[in-house]
Formats: sequence, C-alpha cells, structure tokens
Amino acid sequence: MSQSTYLICTGTRPEIIKMAPVYKALRARGARVAVLHTGQHEAVASVLYDFFEMPPDIVIDLQRKSASLAHLTSALLDGVEDALRTLDPDVVMVQGDTSSAFVGALAAYYRDKPVAHVEAGLRTGQRDPFPEEKNRELIGRLAHWHFPPTPQARRNLLAEGISTDRIFEVGNTVIDAALWTRERIMQASFDLAPCTPPGLMDFQAACPGRRMILVTAHRRENWGQPIRNIAKALATVIREHPETVAIWPVHPNPAVRADVEAEISMLPPGVKDRICLTEPLIYPVMIDLLARCAFTLTDSGGIQEEASAFAKPVLVARDCTERQELVEAGGARLVGTDMEEIVACSRLLLHDEAIYRSMQLDASPFGDGRSAWRIAEIVGVGK
Repeated sequence: MSQSTYLICTGTRPEIIKMAPVYKALRARGARVAVLHTGQHEAVASVLYDFFEMPPDIVIDLQRKSASLAHLTSALLDGVEDALRTLDPDVVMVQGDTSSAFVGALAAYYRDKPVAHVEAGLRTGQRDPFPEEKNRELIGRLAHWHFPPTPQARRNLLAEGISTDRIFEVGNTVIDAALWTRERIMQASFDLAPCTPPGLMDFQAACPGRRMILVTAHRRENWGQPIRNIAKALATVIREHPETVAIWPVHPNPAVRADVEAEISMLPPGVKDRICLTEPLIYPVMIDLLARCAFTLTDSGGIQEEASAFAKPVLVARDCTERQELVEAGGARLVGTDMEEIVACSRLLLHDEAIYRSMQLDASPFGDGRSAWRIAEIVGVGK
C-alpha cells in the first residue's frame, strides 16, 4: 500500500456517511488518512463522526454571515485552503455534489493535488437539483480518479470526454454504510433508545405493528408550496388508511419546518396523531426506520439508494432523479410534488400486493457493499 496521505474532505451528513466506508477501507490497508470537516452541516456532524469512529483532524469554523451560495463557497475555499496548507496531503478525496465537495476539489486543484471523486457521474441533464447538478459537473473537470457507482454514471462521464482509464465503476459506498450500520444496530449490545428522540419513541410505542411510511423532504427546489403539497398528500393517505402511520424527520431549515408543521397542524386529531414530525435523526435510527418501513416518500438521493439496500419501494418526490437506475429497475417511481400522483401511488403500494412486491428489488442497482474496498485498492496503486 502506498504511504501517501489521503485527505477525506467532508462537510455534510451524506458525505460523512458515504465516506466512512472509504476511511475504514483505507485504514484497514495501512494508509495514512486525515479527515477535514468543513462545517457545512455542523449540527449533525459530531454524532456521525463518533458513530463511524472517524474523528476529524481539522474542523473549519465556518462563520456563515448569509445564506448565499457565493458566501458559502468563499468561506469554504478559505478554510479548505488553510487545511490543505497545514496537512499537505498527497490525495484529496471528495464525495458527491455538495459545495464542500466542489470547493474541496477546487482547492486541491489549485495546490496541484490529485482528486478522487467518489460517486462521480450522476447527472439529471437539467438545471435541477440546484446547485448540486453543476457542482458534480465541475468536480468532473477537476478530478483525477472518477468512481461512478453504476454503468449509467460511467457512460455519463465518457460522454463528457473523461478518459476511460480515469473511470472506475465501483458501486456506491452508501450501500456499504447502510449494510454495516444495520449489522451493527442488530447486535444485542447496541441500544438505539439513547439515540432516539423521546417523542419518536412514544409514537412508536403507541402504534406497534402498523404499516409505516417514512417521509423526508429537504431539497431547495421543493421549498415552499411543493413541500406543502407533499404534506397535504401524506395527510390524505393517512386519513384514508387507518392502520397506516407516517414518520417524518423534518429538515432543520426554519422555512421548511414551518411549512410542514402548518399543514399537519390543521389536521383532525385522529389523523394528526398518526403522523410523527420529529427532529432530524441520527443515522442508525434512520436506517432502523428505513429497514422497517413499508415504503418511503422522499426527495433525498441517499434515501433512494439506502432503501434499495433493504428492498423498500421508493416514491421520489422530484420530477427527475440522478438515480435513474432505481426507477428503471422498478424499485422507484417519480411522483414529483403532485398531490394526486403521490396519493395514487401510495394507494397502490398499500393495496396492491403484486405492485408492492414488484418494487422490492432482489439486489440494489447501486452496489454490493464492497465499493469502498475497490476504491481503496485503486487509489493505493499510485497517481
């Protein structure tokens, strides 16, 4: 194994989750690995780093003075540049499509450090999701190693002129993380109770054995009326199906939370009592719910992938997805934020056993749980 130093640059919840298996695989092969936390998702970061036993070597004190993307990018670039100067890594590793990933790749390029892009090649071919679609395109111009999770992602990179000897289809590390987490939380020594918000514990105790819909919605393009439409559609589904409940970990953005709570608060008690709006959940609790739900309604790319690891049908609350492989395999349906479409597809999953089973895939199109080991082997060969 090369004795190069590998810097893992992460700043958001999905990045930490998806890079944890890479961190573990590199260290298992004897590599020197440093972790830079950019501070983009500060509220949930420390718990995740602790859970995955991946302590950051440097934490950027990200002093955000506005919500603008230009300000975020500027602040991140200063912080990442300082960290690279301090750590002087041989390889910088970024994941996905966040501002942290883009800035990490850009700062590495400025310092002539080769970049490894985990989960490369995802594309919708549209402006949305904004700004993620452009972030991943730009990282594709900066990276040395490209690690697409699927054949389609690999084809996307080839179509953009990326040399075939720089592209390595490895699967998605999110499957590694989800399977590892499920195995860990199933151990008798692991107690989920201290990790679970009391309100959620009470809700689960009051609704034992009921079919559960897991809902998440956070994307910028769904803020406002689209989020309200999702909430209204969910209310209709729960009203029509007395034996069904819903759990919705609500995004911490105040505007998102206000819209969701405004819609749910207007429901009659018999319906409102079967919808649990909870705070954002730490990863093992989320994986436990995902493994036990009937299906999930989400606009999250990570949830689409994780659901496929547990053969759970997905209703995608977006008009397009860069995880088209799951749709093509039959494990997901695009429902957007159209109330009638969400309600109609939910009814089918709750009433039509054949359709439900057809959306339970035998294998995830995103990976087999060995993606991180492949990445560690490839980047260990040398530059």
